Amino acid sequence: MAFSDRELLARLIQCEAGGEGENGMKAVAGVVMNRVHAKGGEYARVGQGSIRKIIFQPYQFVCASETEGGAYNPQNIYNMRPGQIHYDIADWAIAGNRLPDVAESLWFYNPFGPNCRSFFPSNVGYWQTRIGDHCFYNPTDAYYKT
Repeated sequence: MAFSDRELLARLIQCEAGGEGENGMKAVAGVVMNRVHAKGGEYARVGQGSIRKIIFQPYQFVCASETEGGAYNPQNIYNMRPGQIHYDIADWAIAGNRLPDVAESLWFYNPFGPNCRSFFPSNVGYWQTRIGDHCFYNPTDAYYKT
C-alpha cells in the first residue's frame, strides 16, 4: 500500500502506543522522528532521513511486520484505523516537537513489568524515563559506532 509518511506514522503511533495516552503516543512518535533525524549511527545510515525507511527497518517495530515468529501478526499498521488524535500527534512530531523527557530517545520497549533496564541492549542506550508501559532510552557514545 502506498501510504504517505504521515499516514504511516499515525498508524504506527496507534499500533505501538494507542493505549498509552497522549504523552505515551507523543513519546513513541518522538522516537521515530529522532531516528529519522539521527546525526550518526545505524539510524542515520539506514534511515537516510526517511520516515518510511525508519518504520520499515527490519526488527524495529512489531507493528510494521505482518508476521511475527512465522505467524500472522493481526496488530500491524495495515490493520490500524487511526483517529484524528493519531494524525495530530504525527503532525506534531513531524513538525519537530518532542516531549522534554524523551527529547533525544532513540528506543522504547515494554518490559512487561515494573522495572526498566538501566541500559538498552549492547549498551547503546541509557535509561531516560518511563511513560506508561514503555521505557525510553537515549543514545550512548557506543550507539554512534553502530
